[in-house]
Amino acid sequence: MPDKEGERRPAGELEASVLAALWAAGKPQTAAQVRAALSQSLARTTVATLLGRLFDKGVIDRSPAPRGFAYFPVEDAHGLTARRMHRELDQDGDRSLVLARFVEGLTGQDERELRRLLEESAE
Repeated sequence: MPDKEGERRPAGELEASVLAALWAAGKPQTAAQVRAALSQSLARTTVATLLGRLFDKGVIDRSPAPRGFAYFPVEDAHGLTARRMHRELDQDGDRSLVLARFVEGLTGQDERELRRLLEESAE
């Protein structure tokens, strides 16, 4: 589903598999390379469609390659999770209340880590 900026989250097992293959490669991959890295046997057109969708969502980028494009993720898995968290926060009209509810659900260890990170960013 599109967010406020028209960007969509990666959804579905196949998109997640393609993204995992790109992260594992550690360098830009062509559609054929991604297809070869997948455990599922997918048609060439299916892999191209998945890469196109992920590109349209802003989750991956691409650069020209000899035969088409080479694709690469714009963020690691943790960065993508953080982006989703920001989108969820942006979708509610009362940011303060959302943050308060989020903090209420933190474990003691998570709360200490969040405090540490906030203190570090303030320095």
